[in-house]
Amino acid sequence: MMCTMKTQCETSSTADAFEPRNEEYFRMIVENADDFFAVLDLEGRRLYNSPSYANLFGHIESMKGSDSFGEVHPDDRELVIRAFMETVQSGRSHRLNFRFVLANGSIRYMESCGALIRNSQGQALRVVVVSRDITERMEKEQETYNFAFYDALTQLPNRRLLNDRLDQAMATSKRSGRYGALIFLDLDNFKLLNDTHGHAMGDLLLPEVGRRITGCLREMDTVARFGGDEFVLVLCELDKDKTRSTLQSSVVAEKIHATLAEPYELKLQREDSIEAAIEYHGTASIGVVLFINHEASRENILNQADIAMYQAKAAGRNLIRFYDSKV
Repeated sequence: MMCTMKTQCETSSTADAFEPRNEEYFRMIVENADDFFAVLDLEGRRLYNSPSYANLFGHIESMKGSDSFGEVHPDDRELVIRAFMETVQSGRSHRLNFRFVLANGSIRYMESCGALIRNSQGQALRVVVVSRDITERMEKEQETYNFAFYDALTQLPNRRLLNDRLDQAMATSKRSGRYGALIFLDLDNFKLLNDTHGHAMGDLLLPEVGRRITGCLREMDTVARFGGDEFVLVLCELDKDKTRSTLQSSVVAEKIHATLAEPYELKLQREDSIEAAIEYHGTASIGVVLFINHEASRENILNQADIAMYQAKAAGRNLIRFYDSKV
């Protein structure tokens, strides 16, 4: 959260510490600033809001006496209330980032700081909060993050994020003593789709493949686009027993194998406004390897799953193969 005046963020203030001339000076600053200034009572009800709040709420006259926590996003509200109450009780200021939900449902990201105002006897009187709308900055940061860690076509994690998720799964396996599994998946005859109907049609298929795979996984698992028509899945926290873990990962692989074999309805809107539509039937070759307790490196695990996938290809495609070091 942002404080533009040092005394507001670093120390408690005294309500009657300023001469009238100074109060007029500060009021001029507040009422002409782009930042949002609010004065709240000790319960968080609004006593004053600067004119800048009109950019968020329209008419600010109706805000007086309303609950300042009402528009805070439900997931952030407890954090904001807790920081406010600590400021009231101890005088300590907090800088917080949180989300504001406007009447039209849109979300704004706010950066705010509250400071306690005391009377001449040192008693808590009110809280002054200075806020700034940082939505544009947060959106740019998110865009940069997505570009670095997510595939632009499918919106799935890319190789960089996959490596991080696999490292986490390996670390979790070491702590828990449970197996994890890596599934390497390659679409069969994907090149034929591109050659026959164009790469734009292939680009329609890949996100749908990603959605179908995601629907077969738990929230803790990961599916990433490895490149081209290759996808890699990380299954976490299976079982401490290898046989049961093999069965669990086999069930997931079979479920994915079946859902990817269902027909796809691919519709492409061309520049001439003519819609091209095809029913596509595809299959996938799948390789699976189990891992536990850092017995193999990340690179070895990926390589072993890749080998198993190519064994499925060599055996006729549209198959599932588990990595076997003896083969």
